Amino acid sequence: METKFGFTLMTVNEFEAWINAQNLARTVLYVQEHHTFSPDYGNFRGDNHFDLQKAMKNYHVHNNGWRDIGQHFTIFPDGKICTGRSLESSPACILGNNSHAICIENLGNFDAGKDAMNTEQQDAIVSVTASLCKRFNIPINTDRIVYHHWFDLNTGARTNGTGVTKTCPGTAFFGGNTVADCQQNFLPLVQAAFQGTPPDGTTTPPHLKMYGSVTANQLNIRDQPSGSGNKIGLTTLGAIVRVYEVQNGWYKISQSKQEWVYGHYVQQVQRATVTADHLNVRNGPSAQFSVVGVLEQDKEVFIYETQQNWARIGIDAQWVSHKFLKIVA
Repeated sequence: METKFGFTLMTVNEFEAWINAQNLARTVLYVQEHHTFSPDYGNFRGDNHFDLQKAMKNYHVHNNGWRDIGQHFTIFPDGKICTGRSLESSPACILGNNSHAICIENLGNFDAGKDAMNTEQQDAIVSVTASLCKRFNIPINTDRIVYHHWFDLNTGARTNGTGVTKTCPGTAFFGGNTVADCQQNFLPLVQAAFQGTPPDGTTTPPHLKMYGSVTANQLNIRDQPSGSGNKIGLTTLGAIVRVYEVQNGWYKISQSKQEWVYGHYVQQVQRATVTADHLNVRNGPSAQFSVVGVLEQDKEVFIYETQQNWARIGIDAQWVSHKFLKIVA
């Protein structure tokens, strides 16, 4: 394992141990699969992982105006994995669909006739995706493991490849970039690498008391339920945390580790799924307000407050009709 420019480079075996050791407050529900398109295989020399990662960060910050590199991980042709954006931050990868997601950029151009993915990278992509599903209790299906190609670039609506879309992660990515290609060619490999029974997404994590949204700009994570505890991490405004235990106003946000945040800065929310084929998101609690987005069936959301038959599903003004939401127990 190597570190340079603030990034960490590791092998597949190192990654599984590394991801399981991370202290992470943010609730993760989705894994995004992308290809970098550029840089591609022609830019990779076998020893320039850090230089390429730094160049991508510089482009994202200086050209796109983002505050950091867009992705959480880059997987290189030799199968090595490089860290990117903090896991506590949502990625900048799919318009309107970055909350609660982890973004993987697979280095290469995997459109047909371009880079032919080698075995080392293929195995790493499958293994990393399986490790993320295991670590964050993510079902192995096309609702939770998603391709950029399935979302409209202008609206962020899921179209499964119609409308204005990128080919990302490539028309030849594991046999193709359609939903059917993913189901037939990619997900069976991830399921085999999972080595166990994957979660189905319908059950509540054991001992979970509630979900909460962080209301402070920054909230310290400590190793005991007290302000005198050691600071071991940091979570930010809007992050959704799981609460497993409450002690004297402090919330334990990990089932297996001593990770605590001060409950005064956490607002209880409810997890729900969308039941309508298409559900309009409005900027106020009434059909008279403007439509600002659309959610697809089975999309996961969190309810912050309700007003009559309307539910606010974000820290800002995003409202949907409550009758088209199903509460996840």
